[in-house]
Amino acid sequence: MEQLNATRGGRHAGRHAVQPGRRSKLAFLTARGALRVPEITIYFWVIKAMTTAMGESTSDYAVHAISPVVAVLIGFAAFAALALQLARRRYVAWAYWLAVMMVGVFGTMAADVLHVGFGVPYIISSALYAVVLAAVFFTWDRTERTLSIHTVNTTRRELFYWAAVVATFAMGTAVGDLTAVTLHLGYLLSAVLFLFLIAIPAIGYRWLGWNPILSFWCAYVLTRPLGASVADWLGKPRYLGGLGWGDGPVAFSLTGMIAVLVTYLAVTRTDVQDLARATT
Repeated sequence: MEQLNATRGGRHAGRHAVQPGRRSKLAFLTARGALRVPEITIYFWVIKAMTTAMGESTSDYAVHAISPVVAVLIGFAAFAALALQLARRRYVAWAYWLAVMMVGVFGTMAADVLHVGFGVPYIISSALYAVVLAAVFFTWDRTERTLSIHTVNTTRRELFYWAAVVATFAMGTAVGDLTAVTLHLGYLLSAVLFLFLIAIPAIGYRWLGWNPILSFWCAYVLTRPLGASVADWLGKPRYLGGLGWGDGPVAFSLTGMIAVLVTYLAVTRTDVQDLARATT
């Protein structure tokens, strides 16, 4: 009888034991490693502003100069660039900024589709993408207990980060067009407005002791409409309030400048975060 009970107990325990080969297939999402985003330096903000402007110019040029099929392929290219970045599992300058550039184009197109394709007013699309961004931040914070970029050292945290980036690009595009077109401020005054607004969290963080995470994301969100307004001012025709340089030349020029700065960062590695700074 004791032998029979031992046999039954062993079978019962065996059914509930965790087998080494049956570990969760999703464990890689939370496996910690190197930090996957750059340190916040002046290079970060300059390149970020350029990518937002480049995304705006490229999207506007693509809508009017290439076929819809090619425009769709650009959207797929954004996901391919993002997959390449995720595969690095650490910060690599060229892969990270390539993903930012392509996501910027995709996010701009996503915002433009609602307005141009479906006739959604800018104020509605701005509010919609603001809700999406708030939902991303809420879910990210509830899941990871922090929104700090100094903790983006797992795949799950990086996915939250990129979801926020996409949402900021889409919302910023709509907000920039809202001020320039719907509110009739024009591109130049819109750029001045957003430059003033982005200075608020910068000053608050530097001299007033504001929360660094809140200050960072406020400034990050505002770089999108700032860059888009500058790009539109440079590229749009004079009768629309621009300088008339053309969306294509503006996009090409910005891409070249971004490439130069990213090459510098890739060689010098001055914006690689110290792993010791990562927190749990």
